[in-house]
Amino acid sequence: MDVIFPSLEWLEALKEKLNSDEEYAEVAKKWEGDILCQLEADDRLEETMLLYVDLWHGKCREVALWDEIGDKKPAFVMKASYTNFLRVLQGDLDPMQAMMTRKLGVKGNMAVMMRSVPIVLDFVRCASEVTDKAL
Repeated sequence: MDVIFPSLEWLEALKEKLNSDEEYAEVAKKWEGDILCQLEADDRLEETMLLYVDLWHGKCREVALWDEIGDKKPAFVMKASYTNFLRVLQGDLDPMQAMMTRKLGVKGNMAVMMRSVPIVLDFVRCASEVTDKAL
C-alpha cells in the first residue's frame, strides 16, 4: 500500500481494512458511534486536519475529510498533535496511555470508551496496518 497518512486515500484504505478484517468485525460488533480525529498542526503538519470515521457494529460506513466541525456532532472527538496521532499509529505511544496523559484528548462518553478498550486497540491495530507512509 502506498498511501500517506493523513489523506482521503488513507481514510479509504482504513475503511477497506475495517470492512474486511474479521477480527475487528468480531471485536467491534456492538460498537455504535462515529469518531472525528482532529490532527492539530505541528512542525510536521501545516494546518489542522479533521478525519471522520463512522463505525457501526464492526463495519465502517463512511470516511471523510472535513473542513470544519460545524454543527455535526460525532459521538467522539479525538484531538492531538499530528505527531502524537502518528506515534499512536506507529506503536510508539499506547492509545490508552495517550488518553490518560492527555496527549490525546477525547470528548464523548468516557464510560463507553473505557468499556471499549479492546475495540479501541483493535481499531488502532487496523489503522496501523494501513499506515506505512507519513508526512
